[in-house]
Amino acid sequence: MEALFYVVPTLMIACAVSALVAITRRAREMRGAWDGGETAEARCLRTYTTASGGGDTSVSTTVHHVYEFRTREGRGVRFEEAGGPATIVEGDIVPVRYQAARPERATAHAPARGRLAAEQGCVFAFLGVFITGCLAFMAVVHTAFSMTDDFMP
Repeated sequence: MEALFYVVPTLMIACAVSALVAITRRAREMRGAWDGGETAEARCLRTYTTASGGGDTSVSTTVHHVYEFRTREGRGVRFEEAGGPATIVEGDIVPVRYQAARPERATAHAPARGRLAAEQGCVFAFLGVFITGCLAFMAVVHTAFSMTDDFMP
């Protein structure tokens, strides 16, 4: 039973670390596309929204766009991106930026390095506090169980 108090927080820490890695990877890809990437004109093929929350909590919606463009080499690429402006509708032509080596990781977001850094920093701070809380919980549990063992005959 004692192991449960170590396994669950460890799994939670592993999930938080994997989220940190994914966020860092996507931010690096976007910065690479903005800084040294290629540009192309893409057509918006589809837009849709997803909703989360509801019931007793507030509802938030996210706009998703599906884009298609051709690289300089003539290769057709289709990608989906969340969080774009709601003013882009099906059929619109928008500029996209991509790295030549990985065009499927393109972005239609306009360069916003400060916003990207701020978002990444806030998520890092939150997950850092979360990981610290998990570690503190494990330390308290370890101390409590070791104190209990000291009182057992």
